[in-house]
Amino acid sequence: MRLEELDYELPDELIAQRPPTDRDGARLLVVDAERGHRHATIRDLPELLEPALWVVNDTRVIPARLHGHKPTGGAVELLLIEPLADDAGDELWRCMGRSSKPIKVGLAVTLAEGFVGHVEAKHEDGTLDVRFEHGGDFDGLLEEHGQMPLPPYVQRPADAADRERYQTIFADRPGAIAAPTAGLHFTDALVAALRERGHELAPVTLHVGPGTFRPVQVEELDEHPMHEERYEVPASTAAAIDAARSEGRAVVAVGTTVARTLESAAIGDGRVQVGPGRTRLFIKPPYEAKVVDHLLTNFHLPRSTLLALVMALGGEDTLRAAYAEAVRARYRFFSYGDAMLIRGRR
Repeated sequence: MRLEELDYELPDELIAQRPPTDRDGARLLVVDAERGHRHATIRDLPELLEPALWVVNDTRVIPARLHGHKPTGGAVELLLIEPLADDAGDELWRCMGRSSKPIKVGLAVTLAEGFVGHVEAKHEDGTLDVRFEHGGDFDGLLEEHGQMPLPPYVQRPADAADRERYQTIFADRPGAIAAPTAGLHFTDALVAALRERGHELAPVTLHVGPGTFRPVQVEELDEHPMHEERYEVPASTAAAIDAARSEGRAVVAVGTTVARTLESAAIGDGRVQVGPGRTRLFIKPPYEAKVVDHLLTNFHLPRSTLLALVMALGGEDTLRAAYAEAVRARYRFFSYGDAMLIRGRR
C-alpha cells in the first residue's frame, strides 16, 4: 500500500478542539461494506449490534508533559514516554525533549522546587533517558506540575477540564501519553444500557505512546518502522473472548488500541494469549482479522498508520467512502470528535 492511498481532504474547522458537552453526545457513522453507511449517535450503540463482547482499554493517561528551564534560564519541555527499569530504584524515564537549542547529556532541567530532571543519555531517535530528583513524591509532583499531553492537532493548551475529559471512565492503569479515544464516548449510563441489552464488557491494557502520532515519511507503507507499545491481556478477558466465540457472539474492539492488542495477542481460532507483551504489529491492507469482528473508532489523521488499520478492518473503498461522507456531513474529527462503528464479519 502506498502513502498516497491514505490521503483525504479535511477542512481545518472539522478538527475538534474540545470534547462534546456530554461524553455520549457524539455522532456516530455506522459503516457496513454490504449495507453501506448510515447516521446514528453514540447512545444508539446498544441497539446497533446483537449482544456482543465489547473490549475496552483501561489505560490511564498520565500528565506527561512537563515544562522547566535550564540553569541558563532557557525553556525546556519534556514528554514522558515510558518508565525504565532502574537498579537504583529512582524514577528513570524515556522522554522526548524540546528546547530552543539541542538538549545535551548532563543537562539538569528544573521543573519545580525539589523536582529536577537529569538527562543521562540521548538516543539516535532523539529520545532521552531522564532521571528525576523528586524528594520521594514523584507521582504527587507529576500531578501538580504535569499537563495532560493533548495531541498536536488540538491547538490550545491543556486546561483543568482536560484532566477529566481526556480520560476514559475505564481508566485504571497509569501509563499512556494519549487517550484511547473511542473509549472517551462511554458513560456509566451507556455501559448500563449495553449490559441491559445483553452486551458484555472486558478490559485489556495498551499504554498509548507517541508513535501513534508519528507521521509516515515513506511512500511505501511496508518500509515504515512501526512504533512499539506495551500491552496486557487479563486471563478474565481471554476467557470472555473464548466464551463469546463458543456462543457465536461478536468481539467489538473499542478503539484501534484494543484492535492492535487483540490482534497482537492472537494465537489462533479467535483466541488470545494471556499476559503482558510488546507489539510492533502494523495492521494495514490486506489483512484478515483473527479476533476482532467489529471496531468502534474515532476518525483518524490522513496519511497515518491508524487510517491504514481501519481500512484493513473495514475495507479500503468502504472506508474512503465513509470518510468522504463524514466530511460532507461535517462530522467532528480526531480525539475529541465523533466516531464510527465499522461492522465486520459477524
